[in-house]
Amino acid sequence: MTTAMDPVLVARWQFASTTVYHFLFVPLTIGTAFLVAGFQTAWYRTGKEQYYRATKFWGRLFLINFALGLVTGLVQEFQFGMNWSEYSRFVGDIFGSPLAIEALLAFFLESTFLGLWIFGWERLPRGVHLACIWIAAFGTMASAYFILAANSFMQHPVGYVYNELKGRVELTDFWAVITQRTTVITFLHVLTACFLCAGAALVGISCYHLRKKQEPAVFRPSLLVGLWALLIAGVGVALTGDQQGKVMFEQQPMKMASAEALWDTQGPAPFSLFAIGDVEKGRNSVEIQIPRLLSFLAHGNFHDPVPGINQTNAAEQAEFGPGDYRPWIPMAYWSFRWMIGFGMFSVLVAVVGLWFTRRGRTPSGRWGAWFWRFGLWTLVFPVIGSAWGWIFTETGRQPWIVYGLMRTRDGVSTSVPAGRVLTSLILFAALYAVLAVVEVGLCVKYVRAGAHDVVPAAAPAGSDGDDDQPLAFAY
Repeated sequence: MTTAMDPVLVARWQFASTTVYHFLFVPLTIGTAFLVAGFQTAWYRTGKEQYYRATKFWGRLFLINFALGLVTGLVQEFQFGMNWSEYSRFVGDIFGSPLAIEALLAFFLESTFLGLWIFGWERLPRGVHLACIWIAAFGTMASAYFILAANSFMQHPVGYVYNELKGRVELTDFWAVITQRTTVITFLHVLTACFLCAGAALVGISCYHLRKKQEPAVFRPSLLVGLWALLIAGVGVALTGDQQGKVMFEQQPMKMASAEALWDTQGPAPFSLFAIGDVEKGRNSVEIQIPRLLSFLAHGNFHDPVPGINQTNAAEQAEFGPGDYRPWIPMAYWSFRWMIGFGMFSVLVAVVGLWFTRRGRTPSGRWGAWFWRFGLWTLVFPVIGSAWGWIFTETGRQPWIVYGLMRTRDGVSTSVPAGRVLTSLILFAALYAVLAVVEVGLCVKYVRAGAHDVVPAAAPAGSDGDDDQPLAFAY
């Protein structure tokens, strides 16, 4: 009971649960924004009704996820002040800059132009209306960039000086913060994962309708777009993930050693496919490995040594003082594998799907039936993989909240008792449960409804609008 009421533990549970919940919507929203813009561009260029209906259908789901992502994202900002005031005081001079730009510039872009897009159907000239969704899409991308820049400072602090008098870090080079390698490669990895999630959504929902032979004019192009998005984004995720891994081997060797359950430094180092370890004894009791592969992933060759957990822990003890600098090894090891497994399985579905649908074919027979099932299940796999990716990124950094500068236990608010944090955790859990019911209910409703009720306006909109037209958002 004493452990359960530890204020650090309760605050960590609250931030972890609300952040993971929020991140279920973020990658889907960013990726879907660009795919909706693509469908609208196809409609603008060709005038084909099927692209108009696809734009409207996927646009509804995009807006539902955007709204839920917006609501749940606001909570993150409040938590820095509520439960992590010591952390906010320590890094506020640095952390506030990218977050301020995200709020003032990126969020302004996406919210303003998304509003114009929602209410501008048949009121704005088509070219201007199309530009609105593209600007909103790039706004969501810019928003993600500045948030990842702030997070990357926690992973690898740069562009700062430590003020001993004030006991905090202060910004000296903002350009270094937003352009460091950690920020750039993390952004590219997350961006490709966003398209992976959006592609899976298109594939899963299109499979649902095509399996029932509903509206093939809309959902077959959607399926093909989703399959290609899955395949291309999957390759992008793998390439950027490889580069991000190489950066982390340099900057956070403990995180990567934990992800591989590599207890002792080895050269050449093997890649672990499966392991059951003994954390207390610092070794694996069961393991299946691929020789030399970890050296290649870390250094680009098959012989250089990779630092192990025990040696890295000893090195950090020598640099930062006595203590245990290991994260929770089983969490780091398995979250890393679940991230890769869920993501790459969806890419396999994309390859199979493109084979089944080649040259205008439609999946049929026993194998076709299996494809429709796997295609539908793929809907959630990249989202789950992304969530595990963030769990790995954040838990693998422990015990640091800002790597090498501040431990997590030192960042919690000292004036907020654990009982109060636990109360807010319960309230957030209840609120988020209600939001989950609303989200799932709305998505199921609109997915089942399909796009049959959507028809383009009889005449192109090129004037200032028609007052007799109902609001486009009313559908």
